[in-house]
Amino acid sequence: MALSRGLRCCQRVFSWIPVLIITSVVLWSYYAYVFELCLFTITNSFEKVAYLLVFHICFAMFSWTYWKSIFTPPASPCKKFQLSYSDKQRYEMEERPDAQKQILVEIARKLPISTRAQSGAIRFCDRCQVLKPDRCHHCSVCETCVLKMDHHCPWVNNCVGFSNYKFFLLFLSYSMLYCVFIAATVFQYFIKFWVGELPNGPAKFHVLFLMFVALMFFVSLMFLFGYHCWLVAKNRSTLEAFTAPVFVNGPDKNGFNVGLRRNLRQVFGEERRLWFIPYVIFSRISYRYPVACVVALNCFSTTLRFFFLEL
Repeated sequence: MALSRGLRCCQRVFSWIPVLIITSVVLWSYYAYVFELCLFTITNSFEKVAYLLVFHICFAMFSWTYWKSIFTPPASPCKKFQLSYSDKQRYEMEERPDAQKQILVEIARKLPISTRAQSGAIRFCDRCQVLKPDRCHHCSVCETCVLKMDHHCPWVNNCVGFSNYKFFLLFLSYSMLYCVFIAATVFQYFIKFWVGELPNGPAKFHVLFLMFVALMFFVSLMFLFGYHCWLVAKNRSTLEAFTAPVFVNGPDKNGFNVGLRRNLRQVFGEERRLWFIPYVIFSRISYRYPVACVVALNCFSTTLRFFFLEL
């Protein structure tokens, strides 16, 4: 028991390494751009002020969205999907698998659950002891069931799902904007240092390396962001893109697709002017959206709103 706790503790510590790597690179890019480029290299005052102003806006939005992606807790099913004491006793005392499945079917009739397991049985999590709502999956890293789980991202050390998918998409978009702005403004000084028009010094290394890092991250982020844009347009998660959700009538990869506009609203909210701000917005759910998530949201939406307002 002590050994398993020690391993879990080590795992939690090491899981923050990717976040520390990203944070270190970003902090270095801040120093390289603000001090080595703008303050020590650029001589034009207007250009210097303009670059610093836009850079800090991009940096602030990137930091805000990254923070929200990391520290927004994954949303889990509410108590309505947990087995009652009597149902749990009846389920555990029953040794026949078929009888256990029938017990779950009887309980699920009271809940708005439309998806099934690959075998056609009611989806049930033995670890969390809950009936899984539609689009809910168990994360072995977070050790909990996550609503509308997309994937567990090591770079934010968090599960990407219903509660923070918007923040994750904004994090990708503002990361790309951050890299594009750095590359576009650094390019002319990159050329000048490269051909020897500017004197050698500490700024040369920072500017040259800053250009390469910005382009490298932009290319990698571009493919990832494009893939998630396709997922949002189809109203699918990464897990559903690999394995189509199973309904009563069988698998249907477009089972949650309600049209491009409604798909966007389910992720970003009803207010378009707030789409690009990392603030949680609970959109009106269309009638084709999995109703199990609606029931679950009613249970924890108040808690989440209070949490985000506190941040």
